[in-house]
Amino acid sequence: MSEQVFRLVVITGSGRGGRFGRAVTGWFSGLARQRADLDVDVLDLAGTPDPGSRLAAADAFVVVTPEYNHSFPAPLKEAVDRHRDEWHAKPVAFVCYGGVSGGLRAVEHLRAVFAELHAVAIRDTISFHGPWNGFDAAGRPADPDGAERAAKVLLDRLTWWAWALHQARTTRPYTA
Repeated sequence: MSEQVFRLVVITGSGRGGRFGRAVTGWFSGLARQRADLDVDVLDLAGTPDPGSRLAAADAFVVVTPEYNHSFPAPLKEAVDRHRDEWHAKPVAFVCYGGVSGGLRAVEHLRAVFAELHAVAIRDTISFHGPWNGFDAAGRPADPDGAERAAKVLLDRLTWWAWALHQARTTRPYTA
């Protein structure tokens, strides 16, 4: 792979006041920014009324989502549904959090939604079960080594897909 730099949009999917997602997004985007192959844009859906141009500029996405009622939050649903072409033929990875399921039920719903939008959901997911007690005051996971190893694997695979799909879109534009 070349030393190409890919535009990664890290999306905070929750819009509730007092939400924990900003801490998870901060931790993850901090790790992503350490990579020379990524230009990281953090998109907080609570403060961005129309993220279309930022989504369109992305080569890849990481969605940080909690689980609300066995699914994902309304601001994320609205952002996904309002935009279509912005997701086409681009990879999406997930960092989730929540109670007993750690947000994994939200991710399962999102995989089906992104498949409909012709995006490629990568297999690897980072999940935090009960994160409210699992992060320290500085916003780091209680098990930083395990979480950082998982983030490295996720980012390595996401950038592989970003490279492959960028090459494909450049060589032969994708139409859905």
